[in-house]
Amino acid sequence: MRIDKYLKVTRLIKRRTAAKELLDRGIFSINGKVAKPSSEIKENDILVLPLGRHLLTVKVLRCLEHANKEQANGMYEIIEDKIISETEITY
Repeated sequence: MRIDKYLKVTRLIKRRTAAKELLDRGIFSINGKVAKPSSEIKENDILVLPLGRHLLTVKVLRCLEHANKEQANGMYEIIEDKIISETEITY
């Protein structure tokens, strides 16, 4: 599954276009490599997502094409949610 779609389906990011814009900046990673909107993800991948003042480290548990709110929460596990300072934020 493409990472931009995964972020939308899991509701980590509200819109797929917003996910694409953030991914184009090169600030997200999959297993330590820079992620592009078309990057494919699979179960057990580790995503690092700087979202606002949060630096989320997420493990992919499931890849579903469509999910309701309850299913979306079960598609990933938050490994770490670190609050970063203003000087560490990169956009």
